[in-house]
Amino acid sequence: MTPRIDDRGREFDERPWGVYVVLDDAQPDHKVKRINVEPGKRLSYQSHAQRSEHWFVVAGLGKVTIDGVEHMVDPGQSIDIPQGAAHRCENVGDVPLVFIEVQHGSYFGEDDIVRFDDDFGRAGS
Repeated sequence: MTPRIDDRGREFDERPWGVYVVLDDAQPDHKVKRINVEPGKRLSYQSHAQRSEHWFVVAGLGKVTIDGVEHMVDPGQSIDIPQGAAHRCENVGDVPLVFIEVQHGSYFGEDDIVRFDDDFGRAGS
């Protein structure tokens, strides 16, 4: 999956679970994305060695798992993912789950993802 550029010049990519758009990546210590997860879909259970994440829910209903502990999140709520923590987000509602992800750290490449479990056959990558 190779990211593309939208009509506003922003990086985006379609994934099996939905789509993300990079809103800001001009600074070396953080990156901001808008993530849309389709109903019934979930991201891989994964970790990152070089970044933490902060998720702010804009729309929909999500179930976030961090190191095996489940948390329900509604619009207006946020949750922090510590660097190195295993995590995933699942859309448990019937409308798209939309959240803003603020990554903070020293590296933001997609190759800093270790997938432990994935509904789309990408575990171990």
